[in-house]
Amino acid sequence: MMQNNNDEDFLVDASGRRHQPHSGPARIVSLVPSLTELVCDLGLAGQLVGRTGFCIHPRAILKPVPKVGGTKDVNLERLRELAPTHVIVNVDENRRECVEEIAACVPHVIVTHPCTPEDNLPVYRLLGGIFGCEAEAERLCAELAAALDEARAVGASLPLEKVLYLIWREPWMTVARSTYISAMLATVGWQTVPEADEPRYPAFEWDAPWLAGVARVFLSSEPYRFRDSHLAEVAAASGRPAALIDGEMASWYGSRAVAGLRYLTGLRRTLAGVP
Repeated sequence: MMQNNNDEDFLVDASGRRHQPHSGPARIVSLVPSLTELVCDLGLAGQLVGRTGFCIHPRAILKPVPKVGGTKDVNLERLRELAPTHVIVNVDENRRECVEEIAACVPHVIVTHPCTPEDNLPVYRLLGGIFGCEAEAERLCAELAAALDEARAVGASLPLEKVLYLIWREPWMTVARSTYISAMLATVGWQTVPEADEPRYPAFEWDAPWLAGVARVFLSSEPYRFRDSHLAEVAAASGRPAALIDGEMASWYGSRAVAGLRYLTGLRRTLAGVP
């Protein structure tokens, strides 16, 4: 989001830190897979000098970009060797202690924390303003706004459905209402259970009382890779229809949110039998 201070525009990240537009080429390390994709979609791939091993989209562009470990286990020595001017992190995906160590040696650490699909709009503008690609950011904002309108229209036109979104097996785990995934599903009229906000990723048993009223169960492709072979098991355990769902489309923010909302809109229509 933009703030005005002493007649100068500053870009403010999720930590409240103010960033000024960067002059000249940057050296960007992204420690967030979905935001690495956003960096590329903003036309900044040539300034990306580091990524995590989980940053896999777009594959051809990212293949030559050096890896600096994972989102939770960053190789700080390797990161320092890359001499980044900016490191992009996320409140949920990166450890606070690691981010604090990075901030001690990198000039600019950009903190993000989108919790709803709408929160991607200030993220687009934040990166667009810092790296001088405002036009590309506004293009993405327009695409997201259109996808949000379509998703909300479908959600409003169909009965609200309670759904269970599985992310793990042994133990069975799902998502709380406070998660980005839950907010994405809610846009098209799918309300996740349980209703509580914490814990964010609760384990459960199939006899949990809050499962009453669930219309269908979704089996996500990540972080656990559910497959067709799990559908019968889940349908038998839950007594509800079960379907696979693309986890990247439901959980990746950044530019993927546009395609994600369109995917969920289409899936809601298909499962409801609406053309």
